[in-house]
Amino acid sequence: MPWLLLIGGLIGLTASFVLTAEKFTLATNPAYIPTCSLNPVLNCGSVMDTPQAAVLGFPNSLLGIAGFAAITTTGAALLAGAQLKQWFWVSLQIGATLAAAFVHWLIFQSIYTIGALCPYCMVVWAVAIPIFWYITLRNLSLWGTGPNGQRMADLARMFHPLPITIWALAVAGLIAIRFWSYWSSLL
Repeated sequence: MPWLLLIGGLIGLTASFVLTAEKFTLATNPAYIPTCSLNPVLNCGSVMDTPQAAVLGFPNSLLGIAGFAAITTTGAALLAGAQLKQWFWVSLQIGATLAAAFVHWLIFQSIYTIGALCPYCMVVWAVAIPIFWYITLRNLSLWGTGPNGQRMADLARMFHPLPITIWALAVAGLIAIRFWSYWSSLL
């Protein structure tokens, strides 16, 4: 868990930072082509120019910088031997749950409304979901009360990679189906 939070947090933080830098460069130079604009489908510029890229009035990537900095710090603190209070884990669970919900909304928006994918955003998706899942597993194992709660936590721990694998395959499948005409034209 500490390593997942540290490494996943650093990956998400890096992607969020690069997205922010790209967004600010694009804002100051409209002719700039972001480094993640690779083709009509993998095109950060198309995504950055939409209202969905700044839901709260500022770039979403700033939320990623704050959130992933907290996750990275938590991972480092756990590796250093910190014992975090219950309120902290509740707060972390709430934040990870909100992030997972937001990421899924952004996935839907990218695939079906915007019609383009931002590679850096997809990196954020790829780390936000496992972070959410493993924080949830950790909390279920400690908060699961009674025989049913503990059995569910034990079962989830036993098959822990399965939900992440299914999620990744589902998102990849949605992307493949939605953009099949483009991908097949490359063959």
